[in-house]
Amino acid sequence: MRSRSEHDRLAAKVPETLAGLLGVSLDDIAVRLGDPSGADLVLKGAGHTFVVELKKSTSAALIAAAIKKVQDYGHRIGRRVFPLIVVPFMGNVGRKVCDEAGVGWLDLSGNAHIIAGGIRITVAGRPNRFRSAGRPPNLFAPKSSRVVRWLLIHPDKSFSQREIARGAGVDEGFVSRIVSRLEREGYVVREESSVIRPKDPALLLDAWRESYQFSKHTIYQGHVAARGGDALLKFACDTLAKQNVEHAATGLAAAWAFTRYATFRIATVYLTGDPSSELIEKLTFREDPRGANLWLVVPNDVGVFHGAVEKDGIRCVHPVQAYLDLKSHPERASEAAEHLRNEFLHWKRGG
Repeated sequence: MRSRSEHDRLAAKVPETLAGLLGVSLDDIAVRLGDPSGADLVLKGAGHTFVVELKKSTSAALIAAAIKKVQDYGHRIGRRVFPLIVVPFMGNVGRKVCDEAGVGWLDLSGNAHIIAGGIRITVAGRPNRFRSAGRPPNLFAPKSSRVVRWLLIHPDKSFSQREIARGAGVDEGFVSRIVSRLEREGYVVREESSVIRPKDPALLLDAWRESYQFSKHTIYQGHVAARGGDALLKFACDTLAKQNVEHAATGLAAAWAFTRYATFRIATVYLTGDPSSELIEKLTFREDPRGANLWLVVPNDVGVFHGAVEKDGIRCVHPVQAYLDLKSHPERASEAAEHLRNEFLHWKRGG
């Protein structure tokens, strides 16, 4: 009952928000509820008809499912209408999904992208007015993301919750809670035998990347004399191996190791703990954030090492983790991320 009333409360805001975007008064917006098509709302204003699918969640997976629904509603109505997705606040991944489908959207925070006949409306940059009080649950928090990482490392396989727990290094109760939330948000599918698989690995990765913050790790930035990035990477990893320090390259260094795409200056390496003074000395590491060419990173969760592989003598994180970490790297990180994804994470949107 509470869920339905919240839906109704949000739905009541849609006509006023649309009127403001169209530049007309609320009285000029005709509202039809309970349409035979199944649509949440059908609105008429400024000479156009909009069929609306409203979602309380900002989950990109639920938005992708809503797009298919609202397009179907439009076909059922059987006349020229414009599908419109409405959410409290539209994230970057949700915007991308709508744009790729050619479906308009607005959020109740005042942002929108609507193309309807001669109407062109784009509003961006308005803050989320619907942030919940307290700390909202985060599917991609450090420990929670172990489950997501495990599923993305094996995107074509299905697992029981027990198998996920063993692979991700967490207990079954924790996996059950995370999987239930992933299922509610539309990111996973539970098959008849109760095994789990990603519904759309590409969309799940995009959603994780949107919330991912490399800066949440502990980063030691320093300089080591070296002729180039590849020589520095080999020296650092060889030294770490000789000192029996568990490690894995990430970011530009890992992307280069996997694809040989783009030379790099900054080598980034995960360690399981803070570097000792002895290790710093062996690396000839001098702290220097401004001139740094070596980043030693202590992760906020050891899950970053899951799926690590050897590549030409260099231990690297899994391509999924390297792709995430490239989001916050300098140099040609965006190009390297795209290249890495095309070669190793080339899942088509939609599963």
